[in-house]
Amino acid sequence: MQVMRDWAARCAPWMGLLGCLGAAPGALAGDYEGSPQVAEFVGEMTRDYGFAGEQLMDVFRQVERKQSILDAISRPAERVKPWKEYRPMFLTEARVARGVDFWRQHEAALARAEQEYGVPAQVIVAIIGVETFFGRNTGNYRVIDALSTLGFDYPPRAEFFRKELREFLLLAREEQLDPLSLKGSYAGAMGLPQFMPSSFRAYAVDFDGTGHINIWTNADDAIGSVASYFKRHGWVAGEPVVSRADVRGDQVDQGLSPALEPVKTVGELRALGWSSHDALRDDMPVTAFRLEGDNGPEYWMGLKNFYAITRYNRSVMYAMAVHQLSELLVQARGVK
Repeated sequence: MQVMRDWAARCAPWMGLLGCLGAAPGALAGDYEGSPQVAEFVGEMTRDYGFAGEQLMDVFRQVERKQSILDAISRPAERVKPWKEYRPMFLTEARVARGVDFWRQHEAALARAEQEYGVPAQVIVAIIGVETFFGRNTGNYRVIDALSTLGFDYPPRAEFFRKELREFLLLAREEQLDPLSLKGSYAGAMGLPQFMPSSFRAYAVDFDGTGHINIWTNADDAIGSVASYFKRHGWVAGEPVVSRADVRGDQVDQGLSPALEPVKTVGELRALGWSSHDALRDDMPVTAFRLEGDNGPEYWMGLKNFYAITRYNRSVMYAMAVHQLSELLVQARGVK
């Protein structure tokens, strides 16, 4: 990252010095040379955000349209795996062991994040473990290639990805980073916690106090940023995440939540045949769901902190994987 900032200092990339963003004017045309969509986008960035138009065009002359990205995002979705198949993908001995090592290596930053944001260290570690296996799989696409390909050549979600492309260019300018060098997933998610550019600008933090935010290679910044994200999305320190439920009667399914939002209370579920393994107040709103486990159906009540995890990824099974991995990490670490 320091190399990129040295490059930024030399070239003053957004201050009107032509040619510093890679290819000089007149360089060979790239995949988006002459694109009316790109020209319109560059015009908007110039008019609304003060970018130097010719410099930005120099960037897009080096952007590559990736057919592999379009193939990946257009591929028919795999069947939705039941919990008994989904869980073993993430709750492995290798992931737990690597998570314990990560926790020990970054213990001070994790303790400080827990103190400042109220998010337990094990939850932060679990997120990074599920997202990128603690940095092993952060993505090999240039972020600008991914966002440009999807923003200009994938009509179903072009508006969303053009917004993320705008956010990406803004964060590159703010952090003095080379926008042609940063890498991420095929959808443009970045770094150890896989933040989209809009999430980076809204929630990422300079947790080590260097004056810049680096979620790609700086674990401290990644840790603080995950904690910041959860705090901003409603995490409540000291409260539980889920509660296992027993069910009986023929009205049980009426209690299942139609979406992730907690629309029923514990008392309403109790009237439909649900009973919690824990002492929960009747007025507590919960997300009620059923998973297909190894030993048959499992019924759960997701509390406010569970809903906060689903803000990171809108999936009940994802949130459960994060939660249960966090529990395994605590057990393996031998802490309370």
